[in-house]
Amino acid sequence: MLFSVFTLDNPDAAGKRKNVHGAHVEHLKNAKKYDVTITVGGPLVSDDGASPIGSLMVLEAPDRAAAENFNRADPFHQNGVWGKVEIRRFDRKE
Repeated sequence: MLFSVFTLDNPDAAGKRKNVHGAHVEHLKNAKKYDVTITVGGPLVSDDGASPIGSLMVLEAPDRAAAENFNRADPFHQNGVWGKVEIRRFDRKE
């Protein structure tokens, strides 16, 4: 099953994002531990491309619980970088 994960940063998140970015990247590299595969993902950025404002990922996971568990364990989530998180089932159309 595919799930989209759409996040927007808290207004005060720039410093936090910078401080935990390395841990966030490590978490993404260990997605298999959560029975998750990241099919595509990356930062959302401001219109001028200068600042990250959130994240977008499409995860392959056996169920919603696995996608949510992976997201809750993300250092960006645990350290208050993300203010808004939406996880939705995603059906790819070929």
